[in-house]
Amino acid sequence: MSNLDNIRNFAIIAHIDHGKSTIADRIIHRCGGLTDREMKEQVLDSMDIERERGITIKAQTVKLNYKSKDGKEYILNIIDTPGHVDFSYEVSRSLYACEGSILIVDSTQGVEAQTLANVYQALDINHEIIPVLNKIDLPASDIDRTKKQIEDVIGIETSLAVPCSGKTGEGIEDILEQIIANLPSPEGKKDELLKCLLVDSWYDSYLGVIILVRVIDGKLKKNMKIKMMSTNQEYIIEKVGVFTPKPKDINELNSGEIGFIITGIKNLSETKVGDTICDANKPLQKALPGFKPSKPVVFCGLFPVDSSEYQKLKDGLAKLKLNDSSFSYEPESSSALGLGFRCGFLGLLHLEIVTERLEREFDINLLTTTPGVVYKVHLNSGKIFDLQNPSSLPDPTLIKLIEEPWIKATIITPDQYLGSIIKLCQNKRGVQTNLTYSGNRAVLNYDIPLNEVVFDFNDRLKSMTSGYASFDYEITGHKEGNLVKLGILVNSEPVDALAMMVHKDFAQSIGREVCEKLKDLIPRHNFMIPVQAAIGGKIIARETIKGFKKDVLTKIHGGGALDRKRKLLEKQKKGKAKAKQFGKVEIPQEAFIGVLKINKN
Repeated sequence: MSNLDNIRNFAIIAHIDHGKSTIADRIIHRCGGLTDREMKEQVLDSMDIERERGITIKAQTVKLNYKSKDGKEYILNIIDTPGHVDFSYEVSRSLYACEGSILIVDSTQGVEAQTLANVYQALDINHEIIPVLNKIDLPASDIDRTKKQIEDVIGIETSLAVPCSGKTGEGIEDILEQIIANLPSPEGKKDELLKCLLVDSWYDSYLGVIILVRVIDGKLKKNMKIKMMSTNQEYIIEKVGVFTPKPKDINELNSGEIGFIITGIKNLSETKVGDTICDANKPLQKALPGFKPSKPVVFCGLFPVDSSEYQKLKDGLAKLKLNDSSFSYEPESSSALGLGFRCGFLGLLHLEIVTERLEREFDINLLTTTPGVVYKVHLNSGKIFDLQNPSSLPDPTLIKLIEEPWIKATIITPDQYLGSIIKLCQNKRGVQTNLTYSGNRAVLNYDIPLNEVVFDFNDRLKSMTSGYASFDYEITGHKEGNLVKLGILVNSEPVDALAMMVHKDFAQSIGREVCEKLKDLIPRHNFMIPVQAAIGGKIIARETIKGFKKDVLTKIHGGGALDRKRKLLEKQKKGKAKAKQFGKVEIPQEAFIGVLKINKN
C-alpha cells in the first residue's frame, strides 16, 4: 500500500533541548515501530556522544505505519534533525526531502534563536508547519505566552498548535492527527522516469556506503542500474530498504517515499549529498537543484601529544571522514608540535565533537591549536588566496588588504541581560542591525566578524545570562578588516603554533596576555628566556623568564677574593650566554593549552 495520498513526509525541527528526539520516541512507540522492550531513550540518537551530550548530530529517518481515528492507514516518514547551529546543513537537506515540518517549542522556554533559524529554512522551501508546545507537564509551562511568542517572533498562526509532553506521552495522538489533517501528501508520478534526491550517505563497515534517498518520480528496485548525475557513475542496486527504525529490506521504493539503497560503493566521496539519481538506461536531461555543499568555516591544527600516534590520528581522521563529509583535513607540520593535520569544521561544537570522537574511539591524546577562520588575502599583484593558517601569511609589504568573514547573529534573551550582551557584542566589533521585543524577551540582530565569535563568544553569552540567552548565526560574506598577524617568539625563535590573526586595535592587549601566560607556564631554564609578541618585525609586548642562578661564590675566601669572585661571575655570564645561544627551550604541552584557553576580550 503506497497511495501517495496516504503518505506524509515530515521533519521535526526545534532549538537544542526542546524535545525533538523525545517526541520522535513517543511517535515511534505509538505507531508500534518498536516494542516496549526495544524502546530506549532517544532511540534515534545512535552515537554514544549524542546520547551523553543529549544532542542530535546526524539527522535520522524512520518509516512508520499509523492507523488514524477514522480507521484509515497512513505511512509516516519522519526525519529527526539536529538543533545546533553547527549542524544546520543536516537540517537543510532533511527539509528538502519532506513536504512539512513539526516545529517543537519548549513551553517553559519559548522561542529561541535556533527555532527561528530552522523555521525560516522550512518556510523558504514552502513547508507547511505545525507548531507543537512541548513540556506542558512542567510547572513552569506557559502555553498562552509561548503561543503569543510564536505569533510575534516567527509570525506563524497558532490556533492549531498542539500542547503535548514528550515525557508523559500526552498529546502525541493529537500531533499524529494534525499531521494527517494538515500536512500535504507528496507529489510524484509513479510512471515517470526515475528521479531521486540523495539526502545523506554514511559508511557501514559491513555493507559499505548506505545511501539515504527520497524518490520523487518513478520507482527504485533491487538489481536496477542507476546513475549519479554529478559524477556520471553507474551502479547496480544490491539492496533497497527502509528504517522502521530498524533497517528492513524491501523490494522497491515508490515515488514520495524515503528509504535507503546499497550499491556496493566503498568510497563515500562518490556519493555527493544533494545529487540526483536516475535510471542508467533512461537518464534524465536535467538534475534536481540539490543544495549548497557545506563549507568549513573554522580551522585548527590537530597534533598528537605523542608523535608516535601520528599514524593512528591519520587513520582515525580517515574513518571519521567516512561518516562526516563536512569536515576536511590536510597534513601540516610545525617546528614546535611536530607532524599533525590542519582540519576544517563547521563551527566550534563540530570541532569539539570530532576531537572528542578521535580521543574516545581511537584512543589518541590530542592537542588542538587556536581555532581560526578563513581569510581572503588580496596581494598587490592582484592575486587573491584563502588563508587558513596564520603562519603562512606572506610578507606584509606584498599584501594589499585582508578580508575576514562576517556573520549575521541572532540573539534571543530575557531583557534584564540586554545591557551586558550589547556591551559584549560591541567589544567584539559588532554592529547592531535590529532590536525587537516579544513580552520580556528581546530579539537582537548583530553583524559581527566570525573571528571574534569563534573563540569563546557562546560560552561568555551563556555565563553572563545564566544560560537563558540563545544564539544563532549565518555567514553573510567577507569584509575588509584592519588585521595583523600576531607572532609569538620564545628565546627569539617564532612559535608557529601560537601565531594568530587579530584586529590591530586588540593586538597589544592580546600579545601582553599571551606573554604573561607563557611566562607562568614555561619552566625556568639555566638561562634567561625572553617571551615576545610581535607584529612583523616590531615587538609589542615582552616578558622575561628568569634563569636559575647557581651560587658559585660560596667557597671563595681569603686574599684577592674580590678579584676571583669577579672572574668567576664573568665566566658564569659567558656560559649562560652560550647556553642561551645553543639551548633549546622546551615548551610544555600545558603552555600551549593554557594559551589556547586565553579569553580574547
